[in-house]
Amino acid sequence: MGSNILLEKMPPDARLYVIKDFNIMPEITVRESWRRFLFLKDMRLGSRGWLNDVLAAARKLGKTEFALDEIYGFEEELSQMHPDNLHVREKIRQQLQVLRDKGIVDFLGRGKYRLNS
Repeated sequence: MGSNILLEKMPPDARLYVIKDFNIMPEITVRESWRRFLFLKDMRLGSRGWLNDVLAAARKLGKTEFALDEIYGFEEELSQMHPDNLHVREKIRQQLQVLRDKGIVDFLGRGKYRLNS
């Protein structure tokens, strides 16, 4: 049985490059990229979905530093993606805390964040 994976729909963080732009990536870089998101294997599927969706929203902003209010701009979209959750803003904050704890984003204070590459 085959499957189709739409690579263009995958967030950049979900991609693990062994070869990029016709160059072989250093082994240490590949392993570090793998380790960075290894914590996801221990999370429930629903939690992984929320985490991915909040991170994808932050990436859609197209900048390294962003404000919580900017992520709140995706509230309607996230609400449609997760219709059973009636506390979307609280979930956004929770997921940003997880991303902070895992070193994916830095909390700069006063509702400001920075994406780590």
